[in-house]
Amino acid sequence: MRSGRRKLFIFLLVFLFTGICTLSSCQVTEQAGSYTRYSMEKEMNANDESEGLLNLEEEELMLPEPDFESDFSLEKTLEKRRSVRNFSGHDLELDKISQLLWAAQGITQKDTGYRTTPSAGALYPLEVFLVKSDGAYHYQPEEHKLVKLLSGDLRDKLAKGSLYQDFIAIAPVTIVITAVYERTSSKYGDRGIRYVHMEAGHCCQNILLQAVAMNLGAVPVGAFDDDYIQNLLDLPSGYSVLYVIPVGYPE
Repeated sequence: MRSGRRKLFIFLLVFLFTGICTLSSCQVTEQAGSYTRYSMEKEMNANDESEGLLNLEEEELMLPEPDFESDFSLEKTLEKRRSVRNFSGHDLELDKISQLLWAAQGITQKDTGYRTTPSAGALYPLEVFLVKSDGAYHYQPEEHKLVKLLSGDLRDKLAKGSLYQDFIAIAPVTIVITAVYERTSSKYGDRGIRYVHMEAGHCCQNILLQAVAMNLGAVPVGAFDDDYIQNLLDLPSGYSVLYVIPVGYPE
């Protein structure tokens, strides 16, 4: 009798232990599955956020090949660089626009995709836009082209969003530098935010020096309403506006 009870007790322990292990295993599997789904969804959302502009394509404008040689030395451009806010209003030729955008984010090594601007981890979080009299464009470095996003002259509204700095409305083109922080912070965490800001500074200086080398004037503008300009250019929520840079012929 006592032996039968002992066997029953052992059976119940084994049954209870097996049930607990099975339940724990299911919970772990479910949690792992949930984590995997969360990670995949997060990655997909990040990709959708950074690539959202592709859905806005209207017209494509292939840019002329940039020049890689000039009679204007680097030392001379550094000496001559000044902030210019008085523009003549004359249109900017396409070859000059091409050169400016190449200086900002152009590809300098096709097999690696390296660009004119140094980038932490070669992650390239910056997205560059161009606003001129006939609309707003997105620069795509891989093919060195502009994709038209919006039609119409947005320069007055861009000036309004930049605290009514009217020279922005007069400049023939304005380059807007934005950043998708997730591209860098996904690898470097909060430190990546600093890296993005450093990269934006590098990019801006490239534009300013290239402008001087072509006898153009430019000025970096940081006083603007972030949300206003983001809405004006119809940018996805993950794009943060960092710089507004009007460029043109000095008056």
